[in-house]
Amino acid sequence: MRSIWKGAISFGLVSIPVKLYSATEERDVSFHQVHREDGGRIRYKRVCQVCGEEVQYADIAKGYELSSGEVVVLTDDDFADLPLSTSRSIDVLEFVPLEQVDPIYFAKSYYLEPDAQGAKPYVLLREALEDSGRVALVKVALRQRETLATLRVREGVFVLEMMLWPDEIREPAFGFLDDDIDVRPQELQMAQSLIETMAGDFQPEQYSDNYREALQTLIEAKVAGREVVAPAEPAAESGTVVDLMAALRASVEAARQGRGSAEPTKAAGPKKRAAPAKKAAASRAGAKKAPAKKAASGAAKRSSGSSAKKTASKRANTRKSA
Repeated sequence: MRSIWKGAISFGLVSIPVKLYSATEERDVSFHQVHREDGGRIRYKRVCQVCGEEVQYADIAKGYELSSGEVVVLTDDDFADLPLSTSRSIDVLEFVPLEQVDPIYFAKSYYLEPDAQGAKPYVLLREALEDSGRVALVKVALRQRETLATLRVREGVFVLEMMLWPDEIREPAFGFLDDDIDVRPQELQMAQSLIETMAGDFQPEQYSDNYREALQTLIEAKVAGREVVAPAEPAAESGTVVDLMAALRASVEAARQGRGSAEPTKAAGPKKRAAPAKKAAASRAGAKKAPAKKAASGAAKRSSGSSAKKTASKRANTRKSA
């Protein structure tokens, strides 16, 4: 990395010489404007609208337009004469809790490396700041613009988070904020359940820029002269959600299945169906017992009839013999 600024952290009477490096970089695919017919680069000329002449970059100054239409011209010498107290220093104003700083204020991040003679005070401030659990609120000037910033520690290195001024934050003046929108407790509970189902630890490395990867594949295919088949996109859902509870419930189930922790849904009312089953079993048992009773009574009648016949036969034989 190449340093883009040199200065010092001013911490009380301690001065820590540091170098500034950009902590982030854009990985987006960059394009040039070219002529569709032959691929030639499109060039733009800096032309003065008053005289019509092309102006060299060295002759270009900054102009501030007044409400009357007049322009105040400011040169580099004018900016150099401005009294910027933080032109080469990072002034620590105070130490504040990080959770009190709204992330909307953050604009761009920079790394700070200690210069040759600043390693020891750099490490001293780093250790003290980490132990305090706070961040340093500082003021710094970069590219002729003074701004607020925070100084925090990340992986043993100071990170300078450039911030916006309070008057640069827009107010969210939206009409729905004044509306009395009723949210049912059941809907709120289901939404909280969805949040809990989808909760996890922040692991940014598991995400990737799918659009950029597809664009790189397209460029490589163009170079190789191959045709690229675009993946089928899911059909967009039309209309609005009518049943919010049903949508939330479906979202919870989908989130559980997606995480592989879906619990089997319990069947509703198995105990209620047990009673009819018992009645059916009882009726079948009764049906089996009824024929058995009939058969027993029939057998008893047949046995009594046979005994009567035998008795009558014995009496007849006795009379004959007499």
